[in-house]
Amino acid sequence: MQLQHSYAALPLTFWSAVEPTPVAAPRLLAWNAALAGALGLDPALEARAAAMFSGNAPPAQARPIAMAYAGHQFGHFVPQLGDGRAILLGEVTDPQGRRFDVQLKGAGPTPYSRNGDGRAAIGPVLREFLVSEAMHALGVPTTRALAAVATGEAVFRDGALPGAVLTRIAASHVRVGTFQFFAAREDHAAVRALVGFVLARHYPALADHDNPPLALLEAVAQAQARLVAAWMQVGFVHGVMNTDNMAVSGETIDYGPCAFLDEYHPAKTFSSIDRRGRYAFGNQPGIAQWNLARLAECLLPLINADGEQAVAMARAGIEAFAPAYREHWLAGQRRKLGLSTEEDGDEALAQDFLEALQAVEADYTLAYRALSGVARGEQAALPKSPGMDAWLARWRERLGREPGDVAARVAVMDAANPAVIPRNHLVEAALAAAAAGDLAPFEALLAAVRRPFDDGPAQAPFMAPPAPEQRVTHTFCGT
Repeated sequence: MQLQHSYAALPLTFWSAVEPTPVAAPRLLAWNAALAGALGLDPALEARAAAMFSGNAPPAQARPIAMAYAGHQFGHFVPQLGDGRAILLGEVTDPQGRRFDVQLKGAGPTPYSRNGDGRAAIGPVLREFLVSEAMHALGVPTTRALAAVATGEAVFRDGALPGAVLTRIAASHVRVGTFQFFAAREDHAAVRALVGFVLARHYPALADHDNPPLALLEAVAQAQARLVAAWMQVGFVHGVMNTDNMAVSGETIDYGPCAFLDEYHPAKTFSSIDRRGRYAFGNQPGIAQWNLARLAECLLPLINADGEQAVAMARAGIEAFAPAYREHWLAGQRRKLGLSTEEDGDEALAQDFLEALQAVEADYTLAYRALSGVARGEQAALPKSPGMDAWLARWRERLGREPGDVAARVAVMDAANPAVIPRNHLVEAALAAAAAGDLAPFEALLAAVRRPFDDGPAQAPFMAPPAPEQRVTHTFCGT
């Protein structure tokens, strides 16, 4: 594994050197051969993955560091957080010349651990592996997991749990909270250096912009609009949209208490620590924009020396998020509803479908998938209600104005509406089995979510919504 270290070339205030803590008995739990191939890694690496990605025998070129950052957690600012259980080994470059971070998560304490053990349990590690692979297959920008390694040691949360280490691959791990760390210290030189780093890494076309900080804010706003719109199409609830969990690359990062909707409701939450619904499903676009405002605050002194002028310029960048989000969301809804043309009433049609789903507590994923059958002229596999019947009549009328044949329309719908998502009850069951030593349910679910648009017979066990007694109402981050 050939590693580079562009982040470690930044000043010492950005990171702390730290070595992974060796573990007792590393054993490979899961290996992402497809990702390894895409990164151009040697296939023989799998045989050494347990030792290498547990931290026992890091790559020879590794330069392990923990990154400093701050963040707003549930609206409250914490001036120092940082990688409390994550260690960046370095960066790899894929065959297309794209650079990716290689990070161990759960590899032991760092200077930012705040008295934590720096470890991870098998459940959260396999959850991130599973859900990030599902998101990738669904076409949602995301970090990915290369390896999951059991440590042969216990970690202690509510009780003793088997430990594990995740290897995370990310476009980078720079967060809004990274900027906040330096802005809180009024270290404008560091903020400027970080702007340059992020532009070179993620937005190189903007590197020569006449106002790089403003260009960065505008680019991140657009990236987050695309990302959150993609979340909303598939019913994904991140759970903890703190500013330290918002990557400026526009990737989904930090799969803690995440979940997917079963029955649709915009106020749905799952995270056990989100007691007031701050990060509910329907709040996610607004929270993303709130987080962008926190990024803008960090950049104001660099955007313009005149404070009022800087605020006005930054506000324009932040306010561009809402129309961009609406554009991406509506484009996604048109695909989900089988609409290739644009009409003024399409947004209301999409919103009214959601209201009809909410009224009957319909399953979000299966309801959209059922529309393909309706488009083919089959009996509607949707809950019966006056509201749903009225909506279906409007939708059929709208489809009647669409060009092209039904088969082509349904093909687009089936490519936009998954049949399989990581159902929360199946995820929890797979993780519980893995903690007890049985990886078969995890492996079966992983194979299924990697083919989310396949509704063949082999996928049927993974498509059904939970029975009432199987519903998962609370998820946990595992720290």
